Amino acid sequence: MNLTKIGHHLSASIRRASTGKPTVTLATLETLLQQCRNSSHFDQILSQMVITGFLGDTFAASRLLKFSTDSLFVPIAHSHRIFIHVRGPNGFICNTMMRAHVRRNRPEQALLVYTLMRDGDVAADTYTYPILLQSCSQRLAEVEGKLIHGQVIKVGFDSDVYVGNTLINMYAVCGCLGDARKVFDESCALDSVSWNSMLAGYVSADNVDEAKWLYERMPERNVIASNSMIVLLGRSGHLEEAAKVFDEMPERDLVSWSALVSCYEQNEMYDEALRKFKEMVVDGVLVDEVVLITVLSACTHLVVGMTGQLIHALAIKAGIELYINLQNALIHMYSICGELVAAEKLFSSACTLDLISWNSMISGYLRCGEVEKARSLFDSMPQRDTVSWSVLISGYAQRDRFADALALFQNMQLEGIQPDETILVSVISACTHLSALDQGAWIHAYIRKKQMKVNVILGTTLIDMYMKFGSVPNAMEVFRAMEEKGVSTWNALILGLAMNGFVKESLATFSEMKECSIVPNEITFLAVLGACRHMGLVEEGRRHFDAMSRKHGIEPTIKHYGCMVDLLGRAGKLTEAEELIANMPVPPDVSTWGALLGACKKHGDNVMGERVGRKLVDLQPEHDGFHVLLSNIYASKGSWDNVHEIRGMMRQHGVIKTPGCSMIEVKGTIHEFLAGDKTHPQSEDIEKMLDDMAKKLKMEGYAPDTREVLLDIDEEDKETTLFRHSEKIAIAFGLLTIDAPTPIRIMKNLRICNDCHMAAKLISRAYDREIVVRDRHRFHHFKQGSCSCLDYW
Repeated sequence: MNLTKIGHHLSASIRRASTGKPTVTLATLETLLQQCRNSSHFDQILSQMVITGFLGDTFAASRLLKFSTDSLFVPIAHSHRIFIHVRGPNGFICNTMMRAHVRRNRPEQALLVYTLMRDGDVAADTYTYPILLQSCSQRLAEVEGKLIHGQVIKVGFDSDVYVGNTLINMYAVCGCLGDARKVFDESCALDSVSWNSMLAGYVSADNVDEAKWLYERMPERNVIASNSMIVLLGRSGHLEEAAKVFDEMPERDLVSWSALVSCYEQNEMYDEALRKFKEMVVDGVLVDEVVLITVLSACTHLVVGMTGQLIHALAIKAGIELYINLQNALIHMYSICGELVAAEKLFSSACTLDLISWNSMISGYLRCGEVEKARSLFDSMPQRDTVSWSVLISGYAQRDRFADALALFQNMQLEGIQPDETILVSVISACTHLSALDQGAWIHAYIRKKQMKVNVILGTTLIDMYMKFGSVPNAMEVFRAMEEKGVSTWNALILGLAMNGFVKESLATFSEMKECSIVPNEITFLAVLGACRHMGLVEEGRRHFDAMSRKHGIEPTIKHYGCMVDLLGRAGKLTEAEELIANMPVPPDVSTWGALLGACKKHGDNVMGERVGRKLVDLQPEHDGFHVLLSNIYASKGSWDNVHEIRGMMRQHGVIKTPGCSMIEVKGTIHEFLAGDKTHPQSEDIEKMLDDMAKKLKMEGYAPDTREVLLDIDEEDKETTLFRHSEKIAIAFGLLTIDAPTPIRIMKNLRICNDCHMAAKLISRAYDREIVVRDRHRFHHFKQGSCSCLDYW
């Protein structure tokens, strides 16, 4: 029936009613409504009823309103138009309108209808108050809910089980479990809905004890109640109890199995999750999207691509493989398991892709080292969210492509995207690795300007960055401003202070940490032992090493033993250090032997040094540092034949000595210098500054320490070689380009040599400049002729 026929049919019905002839008006209305298939048809019916005044018939109006509110194709505004045109609406009509608003998630409109209802003296019934209470639940309107509760008591409907159940649910949803329990306890009529509603409240609040108490006293434990308990117990880590509830269920449905599988997956018991899922399939339970996503997560964590493929086949068999959330889980699983071809096939053949799909594929490429493919996919995205930028920036940082990470962050800024914590952490880490203090400080200023919350991870990263740039005051400022500090935050501060020569402050921070009831971990003691090592505090180091297991129950690892060997070796206790290595409960690694070799070189014990050096060269023939140290030991003895032998071994194994490299940041640009470097655009000015430095150093009483140039060449050549070390070139460039009082900050890839250390002290006094050098092991703050390390490094 088309619109014209509907209008004529209805008009004819109205005319027959007005002439008093036999009418089938209501029957006609029923017929028209049954044939109404879209909003246009309904609008025609509504218009005719308004024009003819037939809307004034209460029964006809109620029938029309009921149809409109039940029909999803009719906008709620049309239903409201019907309601306001009804003359003298009764309780049924008001309830119908209120229920429609609640169903369409317009709870505030339901309360307005109730106000109109009361103003019109329309009596509320036992259906009215449950609807109103549902609207309060949707809005979490506790105060309004209590007012309605008062009305319920006033009219005597509080004994109605349906009303009581909605009251329990309303209070539970609003978090008023005490009020919900009071209604529950005082109710004279309870049914399964009452018990389930009260239980659901405790489950939502994670109140395990009360939920268990109620569950044990339920007169009838249905599937819904048991499923709720499994979810709660699993979420709270009570896996054995969750499994017991599951095993005791007389009947189980898909939700029961899904809940138990999810319990194991949430608690990182991935093997058990897969085992329980297998039982579920064998039991003949039909799978759905939710449980498959859960088991795919387990497969991803276990990196079992073969099992993931079986899950994929099961999804195809069930006909749900095209569900987008399931597809995203499959793409993620395949990419994590290294099955990029399968992930690409899913991605390219998907009918629907969302941002999660794109981000998962980009993440998969990055995980498998396909950085260029990840960037290409990122560039082709129709739209991006913060996660998209975060995934790629983090991927660049994790792959040591720090310059690319910073460049991408700058592009993100140009597009006006607000970075999140993950992005900022990655970018700050990139600044740290690139020695880009200016950019790192700018990001910190950005965080303050945007008034972003500095949480534990972000704050710790900032502290680490500033400490690795030697900006101790800035690091301390970040630490003091943090509202929440984790053990990693304290560790970063303890280690950073020690690296920068503030050993006393570092150990005091460790004491403060314990006073704040922060439990130290393995990394904490590495930092503490490192502090003792930097200043030669042998007895204090021994005390902390002993306290690890005795007081804190932390068994020392190979790294802790390595710290003790280095501490003893630096203090000249070489025999004790070697004995400690011999008595270690774990086999020593090359780093531990290397610490002893360095100590032998420092204290001139060539006999032990030769023995340890030969051992290390045999253990790790590709390590350049061990070859160089052993070669230097021979050179210091004048054993040039042995020197040539070691260097021949290096050539034989393809070992190339890592060249000394020093980096310095000037106006946001990183400049790198190698030993003897003359490739810099300002090399002529640098050479002039080096000559000026040499003159001033001689006036300060500087004499080159040619022992550091262990080559069979004459002394004059040795002096020239020494004065072209990379850190001296970088200092010269810093004096040319960085105005006082800004410190000259230099990052060096190797340990600073004795001669450069002495020269830097004298330069700081001669030029009245603060020079900060971060070498491979620690910071050196040179000021007015002295160093923060007190010449102990």
